[in-house]
Amino acid sequence: MVKVTFITERGERVEAEAKPGARLLEVGQAAGMPLEGTCEGQMACSTCHVVVAPDWFAKLEAASDDEEDMLDLAAGVARTSRLSCQIVLSEALDGIEVRIPGESRDMQRR
Repeated sequence: MVKVTFITERGERVEAEAKPGARLLEVGQAAGMPLEGTCEGQMACSTCHVVVAPDWFAKLEAASDDEEDMLDLAAGVARTSRLSCQIVLSEALDGIEVRIPGESRDMQRR
């Protein structure tokens, strides 16, 4: 199992676990994080934007040009921002920490 820590906009730490190969988006949704993922991982939106802890950011595969374009549309983007639908968990990412931006809103959870 791969452990993930989500840090909410209030600074609360939410721990989750997933099998290697799972996408961070689905893990976050299962943990109750406000990651809408409107396009279901097709990189047609930025509603699954997260900010990866700097120590973990370098361990990720580089973002594609399409992902970079979608991040340009996201609110609260930081240097280590990524789309959670594009992060596939592996043993190398065991313990990864990501922050949910304060601007994140899941319209399905009104």
